[in-house]
Amino acid sequence: MGSWNLERSQLEMFEVGPCETTHQMGFLIGRRFSKLIRSRLARDLILQNQLLPFAQTPQSQPLLQALSHNNQNKFPRYWEELLGIAQGSGVPVLHIILINFRKEILPFLPKTELSTPVEDPSDDCSDVLVVSESMAIAAHNEDANVALVGHTYLIKGTLSNGLSFIAYTYAGELPSCAFGFNNHGLAFTLNSVPPSESEIVAGGIGRNFISRDLLEATSIDDAVSKICSSEASVGHSYNLIETRTRRIVNVETASRNRTSVYEIGETPYFHANMYLHLQVQQVQDENSLSRQTQAARLPKSSREDFLSLLGDTEDPKYPIYMKGPTLYTLCTAVIDLDQNTVSIIQGNPQKEVVSHIFAMSSKDLKLL
Repeated sequence: MGSWNLERSQLEMFEVGPCETTHQMGFLIGRRFSKLIRSRLARDLILQNQLLPFAQTPQSQPLLQALSHNNQNKFPRYWEELLGIAQGSGVPVLHIILINFRKEILPFLPKTELSTPVEDPSDDCSDVLVVSESMAIAAHNEDANVALVGHTYLIKGTLSNGLSFIAYTYAGELPSCAFGFNNHGLAFTLNSVPPSESEIVAGGIGRNFISRDLLEATSIDDAVSKICSSEASVGHSYNLIETRTRRIVNVETASRNRTSVYEIGETPYFHANMYLHLQVQQVQDENSLSRQTQAARLPKSSREDFLSLLGDTEDPKYPIYMKGPTLYTLCTAVIDLDQNTVSIIQGNPQKEVVSHIFAMSSKDLKLL
């Protein structure tokens, strides 16, 4: 039995809502996936060996309090959802806070003479995007720490106002730190980017809260304004996709409300985990540089080319399609703006073993 079969059977979709409150939604998600959330937390070495010990020290308190206070103030509904996840899963709230804010906390861990800089290889993603006369496609590899294999699920959430979204979700985190789409015809995929330490603002808004807000965006313009007003702590790269207007934009952000918006056109655009157009001091990432160089060499003129590129394993050290030991490509998402579909592929995308296809044009995002 191939490994993709194992993962395919594990990517479960949970339909939740319409709920009276976001706390109720979080509670139901937490309860449904309690076992998976506990298993993920137990395997997460960065949580166990770095974040939890740090959280027990007095110097962590101002940072954790600022993160909690600022994010609760800006996004009270999503804060309630996070508390609901903790309550439903029976996991301490602190643990859920730490995994949702890992990127906002890790840069502030005390540096000791013995410790190497904290590397968090938890999310390295690759995207290839194009909007030409013949095709309009966003294809995305969701790469994560190998501990997350088998610890993800799809949430199909319905809000009381009629909005529906589907979000690929890491166990215990707000939907979605990966990719998602809604029945306004808006989709997004995410790439982490590594700003240097001087570019990070302590206690700002968490990336998981911003992307949760994007699930409720009504258009690309609404999504861009949500991102631009977010007061993020660290940087991020957002690929925003709108079927109604056949547009894709890449938005790079950094703290202090710096953003750069790049409109995708007929030249295929590859984005790994480094800033390409926002001028920000960043950590040089060999993995991203290698993937960027390899992607530039490969053909990109058809959907098949895109999948072949995202399945490329030519570089033994830094392949575009990752199979461990540290990083693993969990799945590939293909958003086709002309077919109005989102496909999720398990295993190497070159084989195109599709586990789910959703119709973005349908009010309830039905599974095809």
